[in-house]
Order: sequence, then C-alpha cells, then structure tokens
Amino acid sequence: MKKVKFIYNPFSGENAIISDIDTVIKTHQKEGYIVVPHRISFDIEIDRAFEDIDDTYSYVIVAGGDGTVDTVVNYMKQNDIDLPLAILPVGTANDFAKFIGMPQDVEEACYQILRSEPKDIDIGRINDKYFINVASAGLFTDVSQKTDVNLKNTIGKLAYYLKGLEQLPNFRKLKIKIDSKEMNFDGEMYLMLVFNGQTAGNFKLAYKASAEDGMLDVILIKAVMLKDLIGLFIRILKGEHLDDQTGLIYFKSDNIHIECCEDIVTDIDGERGPDFPLNIQCIKGGIKILGIK
Repeated sequence: MKKVKFIYNPFSGENAIISDIDTVIKTHQKEGYIVVPHRISFDIEIDRAFEDIDDTYSYVIVAGGDGTVDTVVNYMKQNDIDLPLAILPVGTANDFAKFIGMPQDVEEACYQILRSEPKDIDIGRINDKYFINVASAGLFTDVSQKTDVNLKNTIGKLAYYLKGLEQLPNFRKLKIKIDSKEMNFDGEMYLMLVFNGQTAGNFKLAYKASAEDGMLDVILIKAVMLKDLIGLFIRILKGEHLDDQTGLIYFKSDNIHIECCEDIVTDIDGERGPDFPLNIQCIKGGIKILGIK
C-alpha cells in the first residue's frame, strides 16, 4: 500500500487544520494511501518528521502557512529528499499555495492533490537556504518574524498590519548594491523583493512572474520622494506598477549578487533569512509540486 507523509502545523492560522485531520486521512484512504502524520511543535526538530522516509512513500503533504512550507522545503532540499510536495493552505499567509491555485477548503484541496501529477517548479536558493515564494530585505520584511504567534492566530492578517505600523518611525533610506547580468544598481532603496511566486502578504506584486521559466522576478522600491512613493503605492493597488516603473526597478534574473552594510535582516517566506552578502539563484525545476491547477 502507498504511503503519504502528512506534516501539519497545529498553530498555523486559527488552528484550522486540527478539525480537518480526519478529512486528510479519509480522502487519502479512499484512494488506497496510508497517511503517516507528524505534528510540528516548537520542541521537536523537523528531522523527526522524515526519520522513516523511504521508497514506500509517494509524496509529502504539508499543512501550514508559508513559514511551515519553507521549513519543510529547506529540510527536503538540504537532505536530498526528492519526493513530490503538496501544500494545504491553512496558515495566516498562504501566498505560494494561492499562486499555484490550491483551494482553502481542505477536502477540495486533497482531491485536487490526489487527481494531479507532479509538476517541476522552480525554487530559489539564497546562500545556503531555499525559498519557494519570496526572499526580501529592507523595510517591513521582518514583520512576520516579529509578530507574536498567538497574535497571528487570534487576529490573523491584521496582526501583520499592526506590526508594520510599528515600524513607520524607522522609515529610512537603505544603501544597497545589486549585480546581475541584467541589472547593476548601486544606490538607496526602501525595499527589495525577489519572487519565485507572485504575491507577498496577499499583494500580487510580481504579477509577471512564472515559477517555470527558470528566472526570479526582482522588484526594488527605490528611495524616492514622498510624492513619487504615493503614486507608486496607488499603481501597486491597481496592479500597474510593473508597466509604469516610476519609483522602482523591475527585472528578471537567474543569478543575483547583493551587498548591503545596513543593519537589516532578510526574510525568506516569512522566516529569518541569511545575512549579507547574498547570492541568489533560481534552480529551474528544483522541486516537484502536486495539486497545481
């Protein structure tokens, strides 16, 4: 009988997956799978989830938000586990799952996974870590890291917005240097995002991105005057900012080197990223994903 490793984060979102564990098991048993669950917790390392992984497993399902997915992806890549991955979007932020068309209803998502074939999807590598959706640096990028887990579970996305407002007094220009075949920039910015997916914080910022073209989409919001920044935000809300690029730089690349001497952290899919300097690469077809619509 075929087996599936089911890794779930009971703390994601509003503990949503807890009431749907039986749904995951039931839908898979109907199709002849044995579901082997593993509960993520703060006091147990992720490697415990993969202790019994062998060739009897068909794929891995992860139920959680972007941070949970990032943790599983990094462990799988760093340990050469080449099983297909499926995502149940039950976290506060589910940007990559939404990008690939996963429904929020768990039963519907399970059937979509079961009826699909694995698809090779690009993945980003930033120094010695991996990201499936977005890597970022600059203002507001550490909001997810600083937002209390209990607050996120209680008031959801509003917690991110409240934490972001706390950072407004620290709004300042940041010096950065970017080198790639396609673009060289040495100047000041507010925010830089490197996308494999399209959305961050439910904002569809990289609407021209594809996770199958072997390229990452880089968006740099320059340190411009306030009037230009307001105009840029309006174009972002309208989804027009990549066509009229006043106030930002946008390009695609598969290999980017970034230097920054500012006291800022990086973020990968909502988790703490590596320190500068950064070497960012796109690994074409680097992971197999199930359930893509």
